Amino acid sequence: MAVYVDDAIWHRHGRTWCHLLADSDDELHRFARSIGLHRISYQGPPKTSAPHYDLTSYERRLAIRRGAVVCDRAAIVAIFRRVKVHLKEYA
Repeated sequence: MAVYVDDAIWHRHGRTWCHLLADSDDELHRFARSIGLHRISYQGPPKTSAPHYDLTSYERRLAIRRGAVVCDRAAIVAIFRRVKVHLKEYA
C-alpha cells in the first residue's frame, strides 16, 4: 500500500494546494495524522467521490519526506479513479 501526492498547482486563499490520496481509507487517515493534518482537512463521500486530503505546498513537502509517492497528473487521476467510491453507496 502507498500514499500519493500530486503537484501543488492549485492556488486558493493565498496558498498553493495539492491532493493526498492512499490505497485505503485507514492508510490515508493514519498518514495524514502522522504529518499533523486534522480530520477537518479530509474530503470524501458524499462531498467528493474519492477520499483525499488537500495539502498546502508545505504539507506536501512534509508528506514527501515521510514517504508519499509523487505522481504526475496522469498518475494521480488513475489513482483517483481506483480509490473512487460510488456515491450511490452514500445516498
